Amino acid sequence: MRVTKKYLATAVIAAATIALVGCAPTTSGGGDAGATDAGAPVSVSMITSQTGPLAAYGEAYTKGFEAGLDYATDGTGTVDGRELDIEWLDDQGNPDTAVSLAKDVIGQGTQIIAGTVVSGIATALAEQAAQNKILYISGPAATDAITGVNEYTFRSGRQTFQDVATAGTFIGDPEGKKVVVFAQDTAFGQGNLAGVEAVLGGQGATVEGVLVAEDATEFTPFAQQLLAASPDLVFVAWAGASSGAMWTALSQQGVFDAVPVVTGLGDVATYGAYGDASADISFLNHYFGGASGTDAEAAMIEYLDGEGAVADLFSPDGFVAAQMIVQAVREGGDTVDGMIGALEGYTFDSVKGEITVREGDHAVIQPMYQAKLVQDGADWVPELIDTVDAEEVAPPAAG
Repeated sequence: MRVTKKYLATAVIAAATIALVGCAPTTSGGGDAGATDAGAPVSVSMITSQTGPLAAYGEAYTKGFEAGLDYATDGTGTVDGRELDIEWLDDQGNPDTAVSLAKDVIGQGTQIIAGTVVSGIATALAEQAAQNKILYISGPAATDAITGVNEYTFRSGRQTFQDVATAGTFIGDPEGKKVVVFAQDTAFGQGNLAGVEAVLGGQGATVEGVLVAEDATEFTPFAQQLLAASPDLVFVAWAGASSGAMWTALSQQGVFDAVPVVTGLGDVATYGAYGDASADISFLNHYFGGASGTDAEAAMIEYLDGEGAVADLFSPDGFVAAQMIVQAVREGGDTVDGMIGALEGYTFDSVKGEITVREGDHAVIQPMYQAKLVQDGADWVPELIDTVDAEEVAPPAAG
């Protein structure tokens, strides 16, 4: 296996964009016409954030992929003796950059692209996959829009529906329940409100929003507004420097004593960010180190330990991506159509347990977690409350 990493300067990216605008790739993409030479090295381009605001997520995804490739190939890095020519490319968190990179590698004959932690990039790469008839396996990007978008696009992580549905498991059947979304009045907050309305509202819950100006610094009135609403569940979607003050206000005003408060448990770096509220928050969770107890998880953790890394939120997404690529190469022959057929309906054991790539829309059916934070000396660490069955939070069929 040959692995290269590229950190491209803006000027190089701009030049690549100019050269490729309006140009079709020189390969003919999927189907028999897009076949590669049997036994030749398989080119795989991994496009994710190595720099930019989500670089830490990209690093966890990358390390998870390396662990998954080691696991899926029994340490050889090859598929039945066949080399994988893996190239890592930095999307810098920018959709235009990612598309330029994708066009470049497709023009060179690459038929497999994977990666990105950014939803806007994932949707752009999915469009490139359909236009050029190549296989695309998205990374941690959670947008529901990826599921079922086209026959060439798959995903290796969870999607927003599964996050929100997991939050709903804290109140059982949502029918007749009242859920208040507490969020900033930004695209992020509004998107979360829309997601809860679609998922839990679609299951019979009444959903309201308490949206707060992004520059707010005093949160006591909003905490009182939450109490006055008398909800069965408060779903918090928050980001940025005001998080600590917000959680403190909810704690001081007794919100945690009155109603379950749920938010998503992020990566390891965020475990200490909740202050005095840490022990009172209920967390929906995609993954934390030690959550599943599977053999694949043990193998991943051992590999990461050897690399000086830790199991983190998006480690399984990289691990699953590697398993899917190995499956596509091993069982898919040398055409993109064959690779798609090899992945549709594929059920396999991975870090989180049994994973199924749903045939009709390529949703990844997987278990999710309920968690809490407990104090370990001066640190806060996650502890599993319950594993949520994959089918319980499976998204409806797309398309």
